[in-house]
Amino acid sequence: MNILQKAINYVRYGNLENQIRNKFNEAFLWGLGGGYTQYDVKNKTYLTHGYQYNPIVYSVIKQQATKSASIPYYIKQVEDKGSHRKLKLLDNTVKGNYSVQQQIKRIMLESKAYKENEMAMPLERPNISQTWGEFIALYKTFLSLTGNAYIFMLSPDEGMNAGMPIQVYLLPSHMVQIVVKKDAPMLGVEDPVKSFLLVEGRSYVEFMADDVIHVKYSNPDYGDQGEHLYGQSPLRAALRNIQSSNEAIDLNIKTLKSGGAYGFIHAKGTALTETQAKEIKERMLEMDASPENLSKIAAVSTEMGFTRISLTTDELKPFDYLKFDQKQICNVLGWDDKLLNSDEGAKYDNIAHARKRVITDNIAPDLNMLAEALNSQFLPRFKGYENTCIEFDYMELPEMQTDTKDLVEWLGQALDRGVVTRNEFRLAISYIESEDENMNKYTVNMNTMSLDEALDPNFNIE
Repeated sequence: MNILQKAINYVRYGNLENQIRNKFNEAFLWGLGGGYTQYDVKNKTYLTHGYQYNPIVYSVIKQQATKSASIPYYIKQVEDKGSHRKLKLLDNTVKGNYSVQQQIKRIMLESKAYKENEMAMPLERPNISQTWGEFIALYKTFLSLTGNAYIFMLSPDEGMNAGMPIQVYLLPSHMVQIVVKKDAPMLGVEDPVKSFLLVEGRSYVEFMADDVIHVKYSNPDYGDQGEHLYGQSPLRAALRNIQSSNEAIDLNIKTLKSGGAYGFIHAKGTALTETQAKEIKERMLEMDASPENLSKIAAVSTEMGFTRISLTTDELKPFDYLKFDQKQICNVLGWDDKLLNSDEGAKYDNIAHARKRVITDNIAPDLNMLAEALNSQFLPRFKGYENTCIEFDYMELPEMQTDTKDLVEWLGQALDRGVVTRNEFRLAISYIESEDENMNKYTVNMNTMSLDEALDPNFNIE
């Protein structure tokens, strides 16, 4: 075949020679147990190949969901809207990662922003099938898996309670598609979202945008078709690590089942006769049919040899790759691999620090997004809750109590310098506020002298 003919064939059929070679290699590797499949980048992939199949993904997200559900929360009526806006600005700025000084500021703002009495959640249960703890755990699960959480509020269309939710559900995020309004601009004052479709096979259910609260991670993948309206899944960046981890486990299982590496059994010197080949096959089938196959003794009528054509698990070192994949999956999910029963560098101090870090850097920010969504789109739908706010109290967790000593020491210095009052001190360490008016005065040097008296020259002691 001349060069011109090769070029014509390449244009018509592509590089046919390479295609045939690749197909052959693919089939050959698959027969040896070394085949691979490229996971499709769909939200369902993160569920089926990740959470339901990969032990690393399941362990991390299960820990995240369980911890999120354990955070205590309260609903209070906002007394000073200006103070509440300052509080939210502080929360959004530090993303829940409070230093001791920031904790003081946050507590002071809270004490001034809310009325004293706490309010109950307007719905005792979000729906007939879940408690609020289960609801929050599932919210965190969907958000970590797909980067999206869709909260559907079931409410009557007519009557005196029209628009007031009677049940709240989390739609399965991996099955939801966003419907954009016709000719709606992606950059404008109008919300481009028309509705949300829950798609299962060829059937679907439509939920109007006003009935759904969409909480999502940021997504830089802007598109005129509304691609950026979906949150990006953290697992999308680690999809290859999930695939690698799954295949390493599968390969280890195959190797254990086969009793060793792949290879060919053959005769030494002369080729096997048909009778000898059948005899070997019968002996191997007989051995494989018994659970004590390794203890079976089989005989053949010729000297046999074995040529290995694949690497052993020791040579492949799949467990080293599993450790690498585990770290990468933990990184994209914002978790610490020391919390996965890892022996590498896992000491008491490191684990305690890791537990605190994942709360401030992962659990708190995601629950803050949920609180912001409920405060703006859920609570105002109920009568008497128009000016209320839900807050998650992370400082009640045992992991965060290790800061109490530092907090008290810092408060003691602030109290000595007349920066805080004794009642503010008590509030900061979760004590009941005293009714004694003297406890609201600014004092210095750990005595009852007020700040005004301390600044009066007549009281100064040279």
